[in-house]
Amino acid sequence: MTNTTYSFAIRTIVATMSGALLAACGGGSSVDSDATVSASMEATSLAKIQAGRPTVNPTPPVKTPAATNPAAAITSVRLVSQAAISQSNMPFTFGQVFAAGHLAKGVSLTGRLDSGETLQLQVDAKTFHPDGSVRHAIISGIVPTIAAKQVRQLVLAPSSAANGTGVTTAQLLGSGFTASVSATLGGQRYTASAEELLKTGKVTTWLAGPTATEWHVSAPLKTASGVQHPHLTARFAVRWYDAAKQARVDVTLENAWAYEAAPSNFTYDAEVLVGGKSVYAKPGLTHYHHARWRKVFWTGATAADSIDVKLDTAYLIATGALPNYDQSIVIKDATLASLKSNWTGANVEPMGVGSANRYMPATGGRDELGLLPAWGATYLLSMDSRAKAVTLGNGDLAGSWSVHYRDKLTDRPISVIDYPYMTILGRAGDTMNPVTRKREAFPTCAAAGACDTPNTHDSSHQAAFAYLPYLVTGDYYYLEELQFWAMYNVLSYNPGYRKAAQGLLWSNQVRGQAWSLRTLAEAASITPDSDTLKMHFVGLVNNNLAWYNATYTDNPQANTLGVILEKAVVYADGSGIAPWQDDFFTAAIGHTAELGFTEAKRLLTWKAQFPVNRMNDSGVCWIEGAMYSMKIRSVRDAPLFTNMKQVGEANRSAALKSAACGSNEMANVLKLKVGEMTGYSSSNKGYPSNMQPALAYATDVSGSNGKAVWAKFMSRSVKPDYSTAPQFAIVPR
Repeated sequence: MTNTTYSFAIRTIVATMSGALLAACGGGSSVDSDATVSASMEATSLAKIQAGRPTVNPTPPVKTPAATNPAAAITSVRLVSQAAISQSNMPFTFGQVFAAGHLAKGVSLTGRLDSGETLQLQVDAKTFHPDGSVRHAIISGIVPTIAAKQVRQLVLAPSSAANGTGVTTAQLLGSGFTASVSATLGGQRYTASAEELLKTGKVTTWLAGPTATEWHVSAPLKTASGVQHPHLTARFAVRWYDAAKQARVDVTLENAWAYEAAPSNFTYDAEVLVGGKSVYAKPGLTHYHHARWRKVFWTGATAADSIDVKLDTAYLIATGALPNYDQSIVIKDATLASLKSNWTGANVEPMGVGSANRYMPATGGRDELGLLPAWGATYLLSMDSRAKAVTLGNGDLAGSWSVHYRDKLTDRPISVIDYPYMTILGRAGDTMNPVTRKREAFPTCAAAGACDTPNTHDSSHQAAFAYLPYLVTGDYYYLEELQFWAMYNVLSYNPGYRKAAQGLLWSNQVRGQAWSLRTLAEAASITPDSDTLKMHFVGLVNNNLAWYNATYTDNPQANTLGVILEKAVVYADGSGIAPWQDDFFTAAIGHTAELGFTEAKRLLTWKAQFPVNRMNDSGVCWIEGAMYSMKIRSVRDAPLFTNMKQVGEANRSAALKSAACGSNEMANVLKLKVGEMTGYSSSNKGYPSNMQPALAYATDVSGSNGKAVWAKFMSRSVKPDYSTAPQFAIVPR
């Protein structure tokens, strides 16, 4: 068990991201043997963020070290060889978030290796801060040489050099590139060829520059005679590194059209060919409806993907793009070894669910619940290659769930802005669009049982599968996974409850509202500014924040406890709520605020009173602050309690009426240690652990009272061991 002392001077490195971000719209401890980021480099990174991120009602920074000294280092990464031999001319690509003001729009990057060599890096910027500086970009480079298992430090600094032009598809095809995917079903072979699609010129360019150029092409699978399969579609993302003369071939096979008649599962023999050779084969693969699978391969003789890029954990967290996970936690090697050893078998093959629970609505704590799942938080804090493989692998397998509805008209994940009355829940009559006079219900399955799947999803227990994988890789597959899940969480509600295109989330369980809002906010913040779905997601987040603020923050009649009531008062025979579900919501709002939504900051300030008062109000005892259920009125339909003293009296058992809070007597009655909170305080998935992120975010907006509450929370005598599963190990900034 870790007993950590927190320094508020350190934790206030940064405050909320610029609230104008979306209105404008238009490392921690490591168990690796790798060299760690130098103290001076880390200090530089944090100092730059302190200078560049204001704390209240943020506005674009006036000056930052990057602005006054263009050559100043921003952050660093480590290039780690996974190969057993020395290699040369090795390509690498990764995603990177930047704090406001650190990388100006149109400015490139120079990478300074620990040897003194410099690399000109290609920067494909995707999102921008309100001041015009880059927020998220995809960085590509070529490392001249790297020895077996070597770790090379690469410091990133602004450069005036331009990206330069990329190569053409003709140059790729001239190298002899070929790749295809096929599905044989019913005795008929259906195929799609990447090189043939590239020859048509109907391509989308994702990366463009002298180092890496990536093209996207797609088409339905066809027979040799040209007959298209109505549902199965191939998608290729082909990335060419001209200097290395190697291509990365990203193959996705989808069964995802939203309005194609007679959707169904399909069982087929799958095969992927690259360079004329079979690189993957899966006989008898059952492909579930509205699901997809992905595989990535390389051309060339050497393993071009053997460079593992390890990002600076401290910098990532300090930008606000990720929650403030406790960087003092050292992940146990046994945890990392277990992640690797368990990543095997049918569960990690197409249509498997990896580390997730196949029946998502199952009750109880588990690794996927949290702002990040346990595997993602483990990777973030360790930057370990084993945790990374599992994190990215679970992002790949997010495609196995039947939540993927693609619009044939746009070739993008479908949007409730375009189809305000589509839904998964409700009758076909509920989907009548009063403007078009057409129903927007999805087609029914081809036959009874044709769409049966063992993978049962829901929003109330949904992992953050794709946000972190996209953030650190820039892979388009993960971006669309994030968008698919975010939009599904909206369209799954009945259009009457969600107010059609407004996309309101209030009609779900409180935990479902929490995780849905988390995913929506992440999609809104990191979807590229040029993407047509950007404003869709931004609008949906803002619609929900406006609804919550009108219902609670700005409502004089709102409850005085700071709790969310919609679909919440269902415990204790209609008189109680689940504080842990409410804590999930508070944490999601805190994360949303840090992603740049100023209206979330107002809601967080209102919500903060509930976790803070459970720890610090004299009317209740903090020992019981994280109970499973809490009465907030005397009986069903009675008025809500108006203060925490009433809450405390209603929830304290008769045996505890005379016991002083935190006393030996209380501990004896509860059969706990003195100072131990109820609700499985030693468990990293217990109710106090569930409370921790909410309390951390609440602390950040509650001034001195918040700091006192956090000190009390950290004084509890029994704490969890987060080194095995740190998804709730979030601390104040």
